[in-house]
Amino acid sequence: MDKAAGHAQAEQRPDTLVWGKNPVTELLKSGEAVDTVYLADTLPPAVAGYYTALAKQGGAVAKRVPAHKLQKMCGTADHQGVAARAAEVRYASLQDLFAAAATRQEAPFLVLCDGVEDPHNLGAIIRSAYLCGAHGVVIPKRGGVGVTGTVMKASAGAAARLPVARVTNLAQAIREIKEHNIFVYCADLGGAPLARTDLSGPVALVLGSEGGGPGALTRKLCDAAVTLEMAPGQATGVDSYNVSVAAGILCYDVLRRRSGK
Repeated sequence: MDKAAGHAQAEQRPDTLVWGKNPVTELLKSGEAVDTVYLADTLPPAVAGYYTALAKQGGAVAKRVPAHKLQKMCGTADHQGVAARAAEVRYASLQDLFAAAATRQEAPFLVLCDGVEDPHNLGAIIRSAYLCGAHGVVIPKRGGVGVTGTVMKASAGAAARLPVARVTNLAQAIREIKEHNIFVYCADLGGAPLARTDLSGPVALVLGSEGGGPGALTRKLCDAAVTLEMAPGQATGVDSYNVSVAAGILCYDVLRRRSGK
C-alpha cells in the first residue's frame, strides 16, 4: 500500500498569504501558526483594533501598511484591508479525515477532487463540503490546485476549519477509502440520476476537473457514478454543471439525507 496516500505525516507548505476579513478571522481563530497580520492604513480604527487583538491572541505581529502595498502583496484589490501570512499551514492525512468522522461518531463523509485546477472552484467546493458536514476534502499533489490564498478566500475561511488531505496517489487514496467500507460515488455524465441514487451512509464524492471530469482510472475505481439531470432541451452547448455547483448540490443531498435521520 502506498502509505503516502494516507499514512504519511501531514505535509507542510510554507508561507501562504491569506486575505479578506472573514478568511483572516477564521485563520486566526483556527489555531494555525500565523506570522504577521497586515492591516491597510485605510481601515477604521475599530476594525484595525479588532484584528490587532486577534493577532496578539494568536501570537502574530500586526502591521499597518499602505493600502496600495497590500494590494500589490495580494495581487488583487479585493483584500478588504486585511491579510495574514501563515507560516505553516498543514495538510491533513487521510487518516486524520477518518479520525474526524470517528470523533464525531458519524458515518464518514469525504469529498475528493480529481484535477480541479481553478482555485475559486476548489474554494467553493471546500466551503460547501464544510457547511454540509463533510469530514474532509482530498486533493492530489499533482494535476490540481493546492490550497492557496485564493482558495482560502473563495472558501470564506472554511479551508482553515475543514481538514484537507493532499495525497500523492489519488487512485490509491480511493482504494484505501473503500477499504474503510465507504461507498465512493463519481459525479460523471452517464451515471444514475441523483434522484435514484442513495447517498446515505458512509460516502465519498469524487468531483472531476473543469474540462474533462474525473480521470479514467478514477471512474473505474469508483463504486458507482451519479449524474445531475438538466431541464429538457437545455443541454445544447452546455452539457454539465460547473464542478463547484455540482459539489454543492451533491453535498447538500448528503446533508439532507443525514438530517432526515
